[in-house]
Amino acid sequence: MNTMMKHLLAGLLAGCLSVPAYAYEEITVSDGGTLMGTVKLEGKVPKPKGYNLVTMPDQFYCGRISDGQGWRILQPFQVGPAGEFREVVVYLEGIDKGKPFGESGLPQIEAKDCLFHPFTTVVRDNQSVTVVNMDPVMHDIQAYETSHLGPRVLFNVPLPMNPQHPRNLKDRSDAGMYHKHMAGAPMKQLVNLSKGRRIFVMQCGFHAYMESWGLAVMNPYFAKTDERGRFTLTDVPPGTYKLVVWHPYVRTTTEQTVTIGPQAKVDVTIKVPAPTGRLYANEVLEHDYVRYNVPEETKKEIDPMIQKQDR
Repeated sequence: MNTMMKHLLAGLLAGCLSVPAYAYEEITVSDGGTLMGTVKLEGKVPKPKGYNLVTMPDQFYCGRISDGQGWRILQPFQVGPAGEFREVVVYLEGIDKGKPFGESGLPQIEAKDCLFHPFTTVVRDNQSVTVVNMDPVMHDIQAYETSHLGPRVLFNVPLPMNPQHPRNLKDRSDAGMYHKHMAGAPMKQLVNLSKGRRIFVMQCGFHAYMESWGLAVMNPYFAKTDERGRFTLTDVPPGTYKLVVWHPYVRTTTEQTVTIGPQAKVDVTIKVPAPTGRLYANEVLEHDYVRYNVPEETKKEIDPMIQKQDR
C-alpha cells in the first residue's frame, strides 16, 4: 500500500463517518415518504491518476485501455456535462428503525479489463463481498481499512483466473487481441471493520490502477447516483434526518438536513464543492518527467484497442 493511499485513508477516516451506537431494527413502514435528489459537483473536475504500464505486469493486455502513450488513466470522478456527479453514495443517518434491508444477495466486485467494477460498493458491516476475476491475467486483492493507528489489512488473497483462459498471453498479438471474459472461482471475503470505521479500499497487488472503495452502511436508506446524478430513497419513516453524500476522494463531508412527512415526496439538490489541489501523488502531469517516459517502441506495442483514454 503506497504512502499517499495511507495518508488519504487516515484523512478520510480520522474525523468523519463515525458509527452510531444503536442497532438497526427492521419494521413495517406504513406511512413512509420518498426522498429524491440530484447531486452535482461544483467547480473544476480534479485531474485523474496516471500509471506507467511499463512498470507493471501484463502491459499489453491491460494496455487495451490506455492513452496511446503507454499510460493507464484512472479517473475517480465521474461527472456529466452539467456537473452531474455520478457513482457517489448518498445515505440517511439517524434512522434506527425502518424498512428491511433488500434481499439482493452479497455485493459482487468484478475484475474486468484490468479494472475493478464497480468503483464504489455499499456493504453492511460484517457482511461478505464476492470478488471475481474475469480476465486472462492474475490479480491479487488487497483490502484495507484504517484508524488513528494506521491502516489495517482486511484481507489479502490471490484472485484466480478461469482455467479455460490461455496462459501464454505474452506479446501484443496475443494479449492485445484476446477479449474473452470468463469468471474465475469467486472469492468470498468478510468485511469486518474495526469499531467506528466505515470505509475500506481494495486494490490489486499487481496492477495499482485497479482500485475499488467500499462504504459500510447502518441502515438500508442509501443509494448510488445514476448517469444524471439522481437518486431515490423509498419508504423513509417520517422524521428529520441528516442526508450525507460520500465519495472516497472528497475529504470534506457534504451533509444536508431533510424532513420527510408521512407519504410525502421530497426532492433536493445537493452541491458538492470540487476538491482542489493535488489529491494523489500520481496525478496526471501536463508534461511527463523524463524518467517516467515510455520508450517509443513500447508505445507502438501497447495498443488501446478497447478505449483510448483522455488525459
